[in-house]
Amino acid sequence: MSTPLLDVWEAAASSPYHPSIAKDSQFTLGAFLLLIALLLAGVFSLNRSILSLPVLGVPASLAFGFGAVYMICAVGVYV
Repeated sequence: MSTPLLDVWEAAASSPYHPSIAKDSQFTLGAFLLLIALLLAGVFSLNRSILSLPVLGVPASLAFGFGAVYMICAVGVYV
């Protein structure tokens, strides 16, 4: 007797998961994103205005968020 869950399990075995960013390049990408975030945040702190918020503040926070997650995954702490 076959169950739907067993069918899904067997179908998934033939197609392994491949991440979009390889494990070997996560550290480099994370370090690069954190460096970009540091630079953008520094420029934003020197030049604070409502116009620089979408140009510098939002990309800096996104780069820091993704960079932190990639660095955490690169050193072996999985979230």
